[in-house]
Amino acid sequence: MIKSGPRVIIALTILVLAVSIFSGIETSAQRRRAARRNPVCGNPNLACKSLRPFEPFELQFRIPDGAVIWDTDLFYAVMLKSLKAPVDSCDVFVPESERLAAQTLFPNNKVFASRCFEPGGISYTNTSAGAQFMAVYAGNTLAEANRMLAEVNATGKFPGASIRRMRATVNGT
Repeated sequence: MIKSGPRVIIALTILVLAVSIFSGIETSAQRRRAARRNPVCGNPNLACKSLRPFEPFELQFRIPDGAVIWDTDLFYAVMLKSLKAPVDSCDVFVPESERLAAQTLFPNNKVFASRCFEPGGISYTNTSAGAQFMAVYAGNTLAEANRMLAEVNATGKFPGASIRRMRATVNGT
């Protein structure tokens, strides 16, 4: 026989409340959506529909209408060249002629380069503020990046090439 005294009723009430509270938190957490980001357009031969125009040296990605600040999905790049550059100087960067020459070596993977940051411009995460670089898009997986690194190394033109995981970002504020 089960006793139903005041202590049992209070204990059951507390148990029911605790289960209700914790299941409500879990449901709320399950409903929370992950940040939505778009992939980059890593193949320069395919159209990348975006409302924002891109410079030839920028890695393109789709930016939604009305977006002011936007990040891409993580991707891999092979860093081809890096130049030390003072943070407050816009005079040091990889020349466009070098980027175009590298692009001919990797026709299906975008070769992109950083420039002095300006509001509304594209920047890249996981890079040094004291350097400018040239890189080639290497895919979304480490296996793809390793294949691209092998292809880069086979050219013999980019000693010290390395893999970097990054995002492209735009901040129009």
